[in-house]
Amino acid sequence: MAPNTGVIERFDEHRGRLRAVAYRMLGSLSEADDAVQETWLRYDRTDVAEVDNLAAWLTTVVSRVCLNMLRSRETRREEPLEVHLPDPLVSRADVPDPEQEALLADSVGLAMLVVLDTLAPPERLAFVLHDMFAVPFDEIAPMLDRSATATRQLASRARRRVRDAAPAPDQDLASQRKVVDAFFAAARDGDLDALVSVLDPEVVLRADGGGARGRPTFAVRGTRNVLEHTVTGTRWASAVRPALVNGGAGVVVATEDQVWSVMAFTVVNGRIVAIDVLWDPERLAGLDLGAG
Repeated sequence: MAPNTGVIERFDEHRGRLRAVAYRMLGSLSEADDAVQETWLRYDRTDVAEVDNLAAWLTTVVSRVCLNMLRSRETRREEPLEVHLPDPLVSRADVPDPEQEALLADSVGLAMLVVLDTLAPPERLAFVLHDMFAVPFDEIAPMLDRSATATRQLASRARRRVRDAAPAPDQDLASQRKVVDAFFAAARDGDLDALVSVLDPEVVLRADGGGARGRPTFAVRGTRNVLEHTVTGTRWASAVRPALVNGGAGVVVATEDQVWSVMAFTVVNGRIVAIDVLWDPERLAGLDLGAG
């Protein structure tokens, strides 16, 4: 039996928001799509005629699905990963991808998603739903089998960790781009003084190579340590392509036959406080890199 067109249309009205919730909860585009698909299956099996607020009902369903996925992920993980970068959203620097606009509404940078990955699943759910989607605590609490007060405390703890580890970036995209361009110009010219001038003293560099040969996974902090991992010279200059990465200034490093990395920059008060590099060949191959 063919599905009812009206049922599909009602669900599709909410699909963008559901995927945005799932992406922030999971940090994985494929897992977010799986969560939305599972939400659709539950919606299709349920008589929602008596549901007063379909948007709230669907948000609850997708949130519970994501919470279960996060808990399952924790169970499978034998030991914490040193660095695991969430899936970046990449689009051309001059033309944002309209399909990503829902995901990037109230943009969440890659650095923030890294911090969200360190939260316990209940903390992540409370913070994401309340702070990013304005869901009241008394609606979140039943999902966690906790009181609204306890749920508020979870979100407060998460908020402090996010604020301390992922400060809000400068809002002006042109200013961000100017700083990132200055970073690459200094690297191209081998100008260490200029590099230092655009880096925050406590800058952090995270690189996720996925275990690929010759592409290490690591995290370092501080100007000196970051400079040790910064490639200088003209060799890669022509391979650096400006891009929007999670709504902020970033680059795709690619030659004609291979994508080498996606780099996201967090710029605060005119200086780079975080550089996040995904250079895992397997994951890069699965991304829609719209920066070309």
